[in-house]
Amino acid sequence: MRALLRLSGVIDAINTLIGRWCAWLILLAVLVSAGNATVRKVFDLSSNSWLELQWILFSAVFLLCAPWTLLENEHIRIDIVNNLLPRWLRNTIEMLGHAFFLLPLAIILLITSVPFFLRSVEINEQSGNAGGLPQWPAKSLVMIGFALLLAQGVSELIKRIAIIRGLIPDPHAIQAHALEAEVEHIVEAIEKH
Repeated sequence: MRALLRLSGVIDAINTLIGRWCAWLILLAVLVSAGNATVRKVFDLSSNSWLELQWILFSAVFLLCAPWTLLENEHIRIDIVNNLLPRWLRNTIEMLGHAFFLLPLAIILLITSVPFFLRSVEINEQSGNAGGLPQWPAKSLVMIGFALLLAQGVSELIKRIAIIRGLIPDPHAIQAHALEAEVEHIVEAIEKH
């Protein structure tokens, strides 16, 4: 299990690094969008490549930051219901969800995205819009994003098994307590009014 936990640490470090760097693409997307809108309104000029670049930057952020989001426990779940459950049940649900939903989905999307990307490279697929960008770099994001998500899913599964076996503390237990405290504070404030 120690070797698996070391592997998990390496995966976590890689996805944290990629996520932090790719998060800056949001700023770049905003600048491209503002520049494109300004040029269009002020100079009555337009460029499909700049418009497509906005979409690609957004896609990169969404796909390449998803593993980091999972690592930081910021993914979508019904926290109010989740926090009412006993910790052992939450950990079991997380483990089963990763093993039977996240990992199979990531594997299927990775397997199907590889030929999707390779075919695009093979034909040097270009945008259907005049002056648009090549399509294969954007299609590579699907493959890369789901490969990273698959790796992070494996990392989360390893950590969840180690937590259930009592080998490591739950890194998100503190986060749950903070959320519970916040909910209690809100309930108290409502009751006072």
